[in-house]
Amino acid sequence: MSMAAPGISSGLAEIVGSANVIVDPAQLAAYRIGPCVPKAAVRPGTNREVAEIVRLSAAEKFALVPVGARTKLRLNVPPRRYDLALDMTRLDRIVAYDPDDLTLSVEPGIQLQKLADVLAKHGQFIPLAVPFLGNATVGGTIASGVDSPLRQFFGTARDYTLGMEFVTGDGQIVKSGGRVVKNVSGFDLHKLMIGSLGSLGVLTKINFRTFPAPRELRGFVAYFDSAQSAVEFRQNVAKSPLKPLALEMLSSRGAELLSSDRAEQIEPGQLRAYALASRRWAILVSYTGTEEVLKRYEHGLRQMAGTTDSVSLGKGAAAVALGRLREFIPIALESSPATVIVKASVFPARMGEILGEAESIAAESGARWAAIAHGVGAIYFALLPEARDEENGARAARAVANLRDACIRRGGNFSVAWCPAEWRGLFPKLQMGSTELQLMRKLKSVFDPSGVFASNPFAGDE
Repeated sequence: MSMAAPGISSGLAEIVGSANVIVDPAQLAAYRIGPCVPKAAVRPGTNREVAEIVRLSAAEKFALVPVGARTKLRLNVPPRRYDLALDMTRLDRIVAYDPDDLTLSVEPGIQLQKLADVLAKHGQFIPLAVPFLGNATVGGTIASGVDSPLRQFFGTARDYTLGMEFVTGDGQIVKSGGRVVKNVSGFDLHKLMIGSLGSLGVLTKINFRTFPAPRELRGFVAYFDSAQSAVEFRQNVAKSPLKPLALEMLSSRGAELLSSDRAEQIEPGQLRAYALASRRWAILVSYTGTEEVLKRYEHGLRQMAGTTDSVSLGKGAAAVALGRLREFIPIALESSPATVIVKASVFPARMGEILGEAESIAAESGARWAAIAHGVGAIYFALLPEARDEENGARAARAVANLRDACIRRGGNFSVAWCPAEWRGLFPKLQMGSTELQLMRKLKSVFDPSGVFASNPFAGDE
């Protein structure tokens, strides 16, 4: 049924009030995903309103997409249908916070920066140091499953998300997990929601474990002539008694990208001119602790680096450098009219192989490129073509196909995360085994029996 049919807008207005229903085309353009613009957007204020909207959508056969600050709408495959944008930004409250128990419960629309400010007053934080930090919401961050440089020490969101409340495709409000660290009852259904891109349910509440905020952050940057040499240093750090907060590897062009004027606009702050601007591969080790611990890190890292060129970063510069690494994706997206970002996950020991091959592949494409590798084996490659035309699209497609093959040969996973909407069809589809694909489809049918949620992480394979 068309969203323009009589009574549909009034039906949404009865649930949330007319002020929270958007049908103006100019305003709806802000909710665009690729070529798709919704016919309406609705802003619920409670979990029950979310459930009613989902039930209405199921009855009227609307395809809806939950959205937050809309920083990651370009991630993944655009939906085939997109009737309704479910704007969750009114659900932005802290439901419960117990600093002594290190537990927190929030609604999904709260911005990460606002939450960080509240936690900082109690000397605590959640290690969601993710791209678009200044605007991103908690719900969008969890639903997209984007990586954080702090994954090296704290793990992913799966490791400190204690529970969730979410609305399924038939409008049921479901709770999973709990609000305390030791809660082990029931199945961890909420972990299916992490990285599901809103394809299985709408998050309405998320429970986290909090952590003491790091103090006296410091950094150490070592420079190398090849990716393999950088990986070997990374391996030595990983085998040592040192436990850094982050261990990030940058290609030579990646280091330059993070030192650019555009990077400074996105993540302001002062860095030494050469700290991230070297034309060589670089490893940034971020660490924290008491004065004694900081000295131990400094001494240990310098010993492992040996005669390799290196530089130490004080508190301010270390924070800026880590912030630039965190914002690699938005910086790359703003550095070319046709940025293509792909993600590859391999065993850390094989990162040098794939990064070295990527250097040759990118050179053949003729495009600028940059790469960042989290120490645990998650690599983001950014191709930065000079123009958004057919020829550059074809070159980018060949490079991406070669990168995918290089990743698969090494037993890794590969996906195209961001690209121009008109180029999406040029790139290789997500590859899955038939058993894996069948399982994902079964999960989709259980959580979303009517196919209400338009987001579909494996739509490209159907």
